[in-house]
Amino acid sequence: MYVPEHFAASPEALRDLLAYPGASNLVTMTSEGMIATLVPFLYDPSAGEHGTLLGHLARNNPQWLEPVTGESLVIVQGPDAYITPSWYASKAEHGRVVPTWNYSTAHVYGDLIIHDDPEWVGDMVRRLTDLHEASSPEPWTMDDAPERFIAGQLRAIVGIELRITRVEAKLKLSQNRPAADIEGVIGGLHGRGDHRSAAAVQDARP
Repeated sequence: MYVPEHFAASPEALRDLLAYPGASNLVTMTSEGMIATLVPFLYDPSAGEHGTLLGHLARNNPQWLEPVTGESLVIVQGPDAYITPSWYASKAEHGRVVPTWNYSTAHVYGDLIIHDDPEWVGDMVRRLTDLHEASSPEPWTMDDAPERFIAGQLRAIVGIELRITRVEAKLKLSQNRPAADIEGVIGGLHGRGDHRSAAAVQDARP
């Protein structure tokens, strides 16, 4: 990944990006070519030297059955947004401005481990569910459903674990713009209703 120095992610920003509860693309190289699946992952920084990403695939998904060649890749996507030059204060000063796109992303490489074990998968699904239900006023838990039903659902999936070996991350969030332009971007994004992207620009500002 091309990462200019001013767009490099700090360790704290990288941790927050990996821990954000969203779905990411798992890409593996097999004898049949590349295969990709969108997967909601749980980041566990305590496992191994660089942490792990935990998730699951449908048992009928051929991706987990194909022998993987080399490292696997998970593409993590943070907030992204179109940035209009109309938000820049420098537009009125000299007009030498163009549109761009802000984004946060990480390419996470590692060794893919398959867990076809109901106990491991059940624990992972419970942790993943708790993460996403944490903000709900009445969080749903696996215990709310009949035990036999949950057991049947778990048999339909397999667990996956990406043991991270290296990460390339980039936060392109207007850090290269003058302070007044950054203020304009933050205000413009809030005005558009994209408060998450606005917060990302605010957090990344020099």
